[in-house]
Amino acid sequence: MKGKLEGVAARGPFNGIMEHVAAPDGVRFEADTVGGVSGWWARPEQARKGAAILHLHGGWFNWGTALAFRNFVGHIAMSAGVDAFIPDYQLAPEHPFPAAVEDAEASYRGLVGREIKKIALTGDSAGGNLALVLLSIASRQAGSAGIVPRGAIVLSPVTDLALTGESFETRAEADPYFVRSQVAGLVRSYLGESDPRNSLASPLHGDLAGLPPVRIHVGDDEVLLDDSRRYVEHAVGAGVDASLDIWMGMPHGFLNGVGTLRAANQTLRAIGTFLSDRLEGAS
Repeated sequence: MKGKLEGVAARGPFNGIMEHVAAPDGVRFEADTVGGVSGWWARPEQARKGAAILHLHGGWFNWGTALAFRNFVGHIAMSAGVDAFIPDYQLAPEHPFPAAVEDAEASYRGLVGREIKKIALTGDSAGGNLALVLLSIASRQAGSAGIVPRGAIVLSPVTDLALTGESFETRAEADPYFVRSQVAGLVRSYLGESDPRNSLASPLHGDLAGLPPVRIHVGDDEVLLDDSRRYVEHAVGAGVDASLDIWMGMPHGFLNGVGTLRAANQTLRAIGTFLSDRLEGAS
């Protein structure tokens, strides 16, 4: 399937892949609308009160649904012992940039409006992009109740929509899913005529000073490897508590193999530890 998922026709196959992620034990799912954006909750048994995870799903801004990602996010919620909301943000090309960013922000404000004072952000791929963009927005504006995200942990984020990372060349053979021409088309569908270096489109090009802690996990066999590397370098240079885990031999989306793939299980434990640590403590 390398390079073959393109345009809206790929929504069905992509969602089918995500729907095959193994269902987590001890998690129930609930449809809801938060901040005017519909989506799904993943609610673990005995979840921590007064805290929530906001997960922005992947799909290159063109694919994916909260329903299709519910099992994937359920594992993250269970690992942290915290409820997680997945918004169905608007997709390109019908709703180009900045619609997805606006929906992500509205969902965050909706959680704050429910008196949830401890919020962490997670995201994968394009959702990782949105989570990092939202981290900057929410940290700068602090929200109506002065609520700043406790941190963000993202998987293989797309941080540079100008697609200038060297790994588009150095990992071109290793990556089993994506090629530059395919990715460029999906990004054009999302951005339209907008500048790819706009900080609301590409978090790599933003002012990262003062952000809460950030953790990134990425596979070594990804064309997106340098998107993660460069973001963390930029964040650390700005004084942010940021770190990167590169998983050797792993492709994009390797966390989908949770339950059977050792690297996925180890990553999930790391995610749970980080989120639990960040969401504990005083309100």
